[in-house]
Amino acid sequence: MVTVLQCVVVIASDPTRELETILDQVTGVRILDTSRKGQMLKIQRASNGQVVFRLSGEMAEEQIAELEAIIRSEATGRRIVLDLKDLTLVGRDAIGFLDRCETDGITLKNCPGYVREWITRERRER
Repeated sequence: MVTVLQCVVVIASDPTRELETILDQVTGVRILDTSRKGQMLKIQRASNGQVVFRLSGEMAEEQIAELEAIIRSEATGRRIVLDLKDLTLVGRDAIGFLDRCETDGITLKNCPGYVREWITRERRER
């Protein structure tokens, strides 16, 4: 028997009250505000022996602390994968975060070429 659990977390700036209320009532999902207007990072969680967080949108410094907390909330010893296929924009802080994730044993799946190159360059410069 295979059980797949899925959860969606949306981290956005300037969310409309109506959208926030609908998401909260229908799915239990909260929209977390960030300081940069128009920025959104959507996080979908799936579990099937390992935990996969699919990241969509833009990742900047404002969302990293929330994402770290979500990852830390997972049971110790579970394999964690960050699927970056739909990640559209990252900043320097996000590159540092993704580098730390890999160092800590988290798999980066579907990592865009420019993100992989940036991580590699940052590692060489240390």
